[in-house]
Amino acid sequence: MRKITTTFLLLFFVINVIYAQSDTPWNGKKCAVVLTYDDALNVHLDSVMPVLDKHHLKGTFYVMGDTEILNKRMEEWRKASKKGHELGNHTLAHPCDGSIDHRGWVIPERDLSQYSIFRAINEIKTTNTLLKAIDGKDERTFAYPCGDLTINGTPFYDQVESEFVAARGTFHGLESSKTIDMNNIKCFSMHGQTGEEMIKLVKETEAQNALVVFLFHGVGGEHSLNVSNDAHIELIEYLSKHKKDIWVDTMVEIALYLKNKK
Repeated sequence: MRKITTTFLLLFFVINVIYAQSDTPWNGKKCAVVLTYDDALNVHLDSVMPVLDKHHLKGTFYVMGDTEILNKRMEEWRKASKKGHELGNHTLAHPCDGSIDHRGWVIPERDLSQYSIFRAINEIKTTNTLLKAIDGKDERTFAYPCGDLTINGTPFYDQVESEFVAARGTFHGLESSKTIDMNNIKCFSMHGQTGEEMIKLVKETEAQNALVVFLFHGVGGEHSLNVSNDAHIELIEYLSKHKKDIWVDTMVEIALYLKNKK
């Protein structure tokens, strides 16, 4: 009788654990982390991807269609996609709104305020075509260059929304699975943070059962917005050691998961 009772209690416990995991918003984990890397830099291929691959983690790399690095190292980007990394759309030429204060560095040819809506939409769609030629995929996400959402006050993404699973913005904040805006997902831009500081952000995310999106540019150099290689590796090693509680995946996979749950 005691053996039957013990077996029943064990079965009851297992069923409850399975139910609890299936009812969590982050694929059975306490929180979710997305690692995004903007602008298709050499360091992403040379330094970032080897570290991610070593720890079996996936990243989202937002690339521009006209970047020289995409052209010269296309086969490496293709191999990265085959390993499970996402190639996200960061537009053709990375146009930013030059009419905003402190944007004197924006050249006229890439000034979003001088674009027509048609031109912006056409360049985004062209980049999707190029990326599909590289990775063969139809589902991907978008990242707003410089976080700019409008052209002279007119939103443009709504006209290409059907082309994407989701879009990442540049507003800072953690995301709840219940309130997340899939057309402007919040993130935290990294510049000069230590590994300890980034890990602290992950721990805060776990405490809130939330999603955190990291936005990296330079990793060990190549961009004015930069974190050190050592700091980045420290973060990756922490995420790798805590896979039991932390779901680390690409933006497209987490966005698809959330949409399917809803």
